[in-house]
Amino acid sequence: MPGPESSERPFVDRPVDDLEAAEQLAHRAAAEWGTGPVRLLRRSMNAVFAADHVVIRVGRPTAPAVTALALADHLVEVGLRVAAPVHREVMIEGDLAATAWERLMPSGAPVDWFGVGEMIARLHGAGPEVAPSGYPCPSPDTYPWWHFDEMLADVADLIDDEARSVLAEVIERHRWWIGALGDDPVVCHGDLQTDNVVQTADGPVVVDWDLLCRAPAGWDHGPMMTWAERWGGRPGEYEAYAAGYGWSGRGDPFAEAVAELRLVAATLMRVRAGRHDPSARGEADRRLAHWRGDPDAPPWRPQ
Repeated sequence: MPGPESSERPFVDRPVDDLEAAEQLAHRAAAEWGTGPVRLLRRSMNAVFAADHVVIRVGRPTAPAVTALALADHLVEVGLRVAAPVHREVMIEGDLAATAWERLMPSGAPVDWFGVGEMIARLHGAGPEVAPSGYPCPSPDTYPWWHFDEMLADVADLIDDEARSVLAEVIERHRWWIGALGDDPVVCHGDLQTDNVVQTADGPVVVDWDLLCRAPAGWDHGPMMTWAERWGGRPGEYEAYAAGYGWSGRGDPFAEAVAELRLVAATLMRVRAGRHDPSARGEADRRLAHWRGDPDAPPWRPQ
């Protein structure tokens, strides 16, 4: 379970590396909570399982998993739509923890990004108390994948000279970003992008709060600022989000730096995963084409 350093790390910063153990825990939780059969939906930092109307999330949290339930309560209180906990119990096995959440049903309509922007503005205006006691809300420079020098050195042998040179230049050009983290920080979602918003019949719901952090507001703008350009998103999505929020990160030095550095982090993480995963290697090659300046570089695929 979490050590004394957990408050200096995000709620989840290590992937589930033993899928079999995660699935066994999900089955045990489903039996205890009386849900239906368990089926894997996706695996990233967490292993996420469907069980009828319930989603069981299995992860390796750095803090007591029960604090995630308290966070959901706090977010609802300040006017955000988030997935609701279905059970207040947490199932634990070793360093894995399972929690149960309502299963959100997408409506099929485009995401209401104006509404998402309004919600994130409420989050940023809520103050530090929106994060319950015990739930980590660190500075994002604690994210291992934002330690760019170490990340680039680790995968240097897997990247061609041209792409590596451009990546190193971007890292150097934005090295100042760490010193700007203390400029008017607010509580940020930490990973606001299309995969973490579900458009339901009742409106957009923001999910996956594992990277809650304290940073300037531009931290929650940077991810969407490149979504249409690099990730195949719909044109105008960021502009709608910014309109709902009441401020645009376009032209803001910190938000622009975050936008570009997130692309660097996303690339280096896929390159590293590609050491042992052929599908990840294929996606890494797609991303590296952008850094080489290939005019036909394809859109990236979220993974």
